[in-house]
Amino acid sequence: MELGGRVTLVTGAGRRVGRAIALALAAKKMRVAVHYNSSASEADETVRLALAAGAADAWTISADLRDPAAITKLVDDVAAHGGALDVLVNSAAEMKRTPFDTVTPEQWDDIMALNMKAPFFCSQAAARHMTKGGAIVNIADLAALETWPEYIPHGISKAGVMQLTRALARKLAPAIRVNAVVPGAVLLPEHWTKDDADKLIRTTPLARLGAPEDVAHAVIYLLESDYVTGDAVVVDGGRHLR
Repeated sequence: MELGGRVTLVTGAGRRVGRAIALALAAKKMRVAVHYNSSASEADETVRLALAAGAADAWTISADLRDPAAITKLVDDVAAHGGALDVLVNSAAEMKRTPFDTVTPEQWDDIMALNMKAPFFCSQAAARHMTKGGAIVNIADLAALETWPEYIPHGISKAGVMQLTRALARKLAPAIRVNAVVPGAVLLPEHWTKDDADKLIRTTPLARLGAPEDVAHAVIYLLESDYVTGDAVVVDGGRHLR
């Protein structure tokens, strides 16, 4: 896919990995819709940086992705503003520590709503607007491939994103390609300590942490590779090899 001028929606693009993805797409001269829920000022900054990076257009758009009706309006509004919708990157998610004995039904529903249900309904809505050559990239997580006892609902939600990727790749072919990126330790949760980081470094084959830009590079690869669908690119410094 030639990316210049194409319209893309990046969910959760106000900060962290979502912002890095939006800026990488901006550098390819795409037209970037920067979705956010509560991070309005951060999303405004993403737009400023995207335009400076070379975006053909960039604008903010807000929605609570836990609400399927809000998702439909979000996608319709992006397509109306851009005149099309060529790319969807499902990046919005949350990673909550949820010890097994303390998980509540409310926590479970909240995690699944944002991490798994939202990518499905965003993709459903986006597919209605995409023509031949469209592409969807889902951001999964290494928790989909490993077992993290303190993050069981999170891991289940991300395993669901992996299955969603495969199922949609088959369903939407040949018009729309669907792939996933599986990040490892590219950006630690904000409450983690230096000791947590050092432990990850010691147990990562490449002996270092990654960066959000590593995920963004993988997204670009998947968008530009027209003969790749249903795939998952693991970006984790080799941690899945342990």
